[in-house]
Amino acid sequence: MRTYMVGGAVRDRLLGLPVHDRDWVVVGATPEDMAARGFVPVGKDFPVFLHPQTREEYALARTERKSAPGYRGFAVQASPAVTLEEDLARRDLTINAIAAPANWTGDEAALIDPFGGLHDLRAGVLRHVTDAFREDPVRILRLARFAARFHAFSIAPETQALLRSMVQAGEAAHLVPERVWQELARGLMQPRPSRMLHVLHSCGALAAALPELAASYITHGPRLERALDEAARLNAPLPARYACLTADIAPAALAGLHERLRPPADCQALADLLTRQRPAIEASAALPAAALVDLLQAGDALRRPARFEQALLACECVARAEQGGKEAGCKPGGPAPSAAPWPPRQRLLVALAAAQSVDAAAIARQAAASGAKGAQIGQALRAARVQAVQALAGLG
Repeated sequence: MRTYMVGGAVRDRLLGLPVHDRDWVVVGATPEDMAARGFVPVGKDFPVFLHPQTREEYALARTERKSAPGYRGFAVQASPAVTLEEDLARRDLTINAIAAPANWTGDEAALIDPFGGLHDLRAGVLRHVTDAFREDPVRILRLARFAARFHAFSIAPETQALLRSMVQAGEAAHLVPERVWQELARGLMQPRPSRMLHVLHSCGALAAALPELAASYITHGPRLERALDEAARLNAPLPARYACLTADIAPAALAGLHERLRPPADCQALADLLTRQRPAIEASAALPAAALVDLLQAGDALRRPARFEQALLACECVARAEQGGKEAGCKPGGPAPSAAPWPPRQRLLVALAAAQSVDAAAIARQAAASGAKGAQIGQALRAARVQAVQALAGLG
């Protein structure tokens, strides 16, 4: 029984990046051997165990054979006879197919690297391990996500050709929506999310798996990429990045995308809000106080200020991307077109703070004491908020 650290933990340590999770492969053991040592089984499709103290995952070395379409269609064999090299051969990219002894101190000479992952890591290349890559369509999405994370890495020509052949063979049609969302969400949170879209579009997977986004990309691709990279530069949260991604999708198509992907409710709500309110937000720098208050109310900003602020952030990213398209040399991943505050966002944040300063309960009591009822109380509250916004310099 021999234990090796594998995958991302080895890769990231070699790159000098923080290692948050460690995965282990156990060679020469059976499930009974693991149980006897106190490991707790958790795997349903193949033998994976949790360490009794660290709770890290330990998987028995295994091989996989394609038995049906899609990412679930695999016959898994895990036995003491499976070698470490056979286990590494089933992995997706060479940089993820490097193993290290359990007591590894960082010496590269001690690595087990049968597929040249260390060479590709140094050269900055994303390359598939074997032709078995084509058997799992989720790997198309994973590769696109890795391209967004390691944005200085290139994709090997033979791997690009393999991606296209997988899509042409219909493998992308078997992608399950929940897995598409999982990989899409992780890719959006990478430093250069534009590369994820570019990779998926260039191989045809975007049209196969996300047709609504593909249509938007064909028309607005460069601006869409710039908006996503601007959102990453500003460290925007996932809902804001998703709103940037879907900013140019028509409402009916956006509803279909939500229905199919089932993203979290906060992502759906923010994308819908941006679709409805983006034109008004972009024009708000010239609006008078009364119109600003109406916009805040239409965006439910007073009840959900945090969500509205995220909508402003997403709208700013889209607007900066639009401006970037008009400036020579501005490309995805490049510098922001301007470091100056975006006037609509600044104006609406000030207006929101002013509207929030109004004591709604006090206004309602005063209005009721004067005989106001129902809608009249609402009108009094609106008037008070307009007055508060007007009182701020420059918001007449």
